[in-house]
Amino acid sequence: MDPGLDAEFAAFVDGRFTALQRFGYLLTGEWHLAEDLVQASLTKVWFHRKSLLNSAALESYTRTTMVNTSSQWWRRKWKGETPTEVLPEPASPSEFGTVDDRDLLLRALATLPRRTRATLVLRYFEDLPEAEIAQIMGCSTGTVKSNVSRGLARLREHKLFTDPLISTSPDRPARKEG
Repeated sequence: MDPGLDAEFAAFVDGRFTALQRFGYLLTGEWHLAEDLVQASLTKVWFHRKSLLNSAALESYTRTTMVNTSSQWWRRKWKGETPTEVLPEPASPSEFGTVDDRDLLLRALATLPRRTRATLVLRYFEDLPEAEIAQIMGCSTGTVKSNVSRGLARLREHKLFTDPLISTSPDRPARKEG
């Protein structure tokens, strides 16, 4: 064992655990699953830490591992019973609107296919460029663009977006890659 690699890995975990847990939450939709996902992914990454050249590679490899592990878990997960109807909420403005909007967004994200969901999380939550997302997801940038486009279209069906950076309208075009 190399004490330098172990110290570097420990520093990475200490510094990035909370951000990785948030990323895991957006992938899974549940905090306890997010914690399990981060721990399982970090365990896998630990075994490959010698081949990772720097902290940027460690971060990217960890995210890739989290996306792949989440997909594997989802394929194996029994769905059990799922509610078929959503009770209507009273339409009144409240000080808890932000929390309600966040809940609606998480519910809408949960309706998307796993890879589309992961692509949107990487693009808009992690704010990664399409090329890096393509590398993490193991696909082409064209696939990333089409996943983002389809995912946003599905989310727009839920009428969640008033954010001009995400929604498109005749007055303002969608955000372009820089």
